[in-house]
Amino acid sequence: MNIEGLRYAQAVSRTKSFSAAARDYGVTQPALSNGVARLEVELGVKLFDRSPRGVKPTAHGARLLPMIDRALEALDSVTTEAQRLTRPADRAIRMGVSPLIGADLVACSFSAARGLSHPRDLVLREADLDLLRTALKDGELDVLLVPEVEAMPAYRHRTILTEPVVVIDPAVAPGTEGTLELNDAAAADFILVPNSCGLTTFTTRLFRDNDLPLRTYPGEAASYRVLDEWARLGVGAALLPRSKVTPDHASCRPLVRGGAPVEISYEAVWGRDNPLGADLEEFVGFLADSAGCLGLVPEPDGKAPSGTAVGPSPGVLQ
Repeated sequence: MNIEGLRYAQAVSRTKSFSAAARDYGVTQPALSNGVARLEVELGVKLFDRSPRGVKPTAHGARLLPMIDRALEALDSVTTEAQRLTRPADRAIRMGVSPLIGADLVACSFSAARGLSHPRDLVLREADLDLLRTALKDGELDVLLVPEVEAMPAYRHRTILTEPVVVIDPAVAPGTEGTLELNDAAAADFILVPNSCGLTTFTTRLFRDNDLPLRTYPGEAASYRVLDEWARLGVGAALLPRSKVTPDHASCRPLVRGGAPVEISYEAVWGRDNPLGADLEEFVGFLADSAGCLGLVPEPDGKAPSGTAVGPSPGVLQ
């Protein structure tokens, strides 16, 4: 059975789009579609249905695609073990981080690198998401620590932690307590930032996926730090991860959807054929365990926590 076809099918399943899967693998959409079609002929079943709303698995696909995931994970383990036997002895782990990643998690990353079976140095690069993804694809970085806002099915993933999202709304009377329902939040004018750290993608998808209009302030803040300051000044509302809000905001309320907290997830992403593959798996495992000390832990069943608005990526190795 053609492994490439299996990977193409896995990518379509995760992105819910043939075109997005093709972009991620750097092939044309016809080439990827043909690869999936050949796999379907081999299997004797149709894996996907296409509709104006996107791509979804058929009944047969829903049974077979998880098995394809497990088969590819087993194959990747063979490569990982070979890399373990021939790993470079002195190379540092080069990690790219989004500006949205908090200092506590960065500190846990250094501890994880030092705690490896074969300890390694950690070299950090903070940059916008597009730059980080390009550096990973070009081999300039070994692993990314980023918000789960865009599928990268050609790579391995693991959810590291999640945290609640809050809304700062100057229209709310100071001292107002309790949660804020997403439907009610749609009445505010939200300040956005350039689509670089992942926060704007998260915000726009949150409202779109819940069929709610996103009203926006006509200007734009330079960063999530400015969001906090402008919301304090009354310019507009701001949606932020809880860790990015200064603690003395009087108009800060947890955002919920149907009573369940809305949460943003952060993930580690790394290449399947990276020479440090074995160490990277150990490294991200330590990171996921470290989320416990931050009080933000993926659900034990590996699923995104209830209320999580973005991303199909489970909190397990992929």
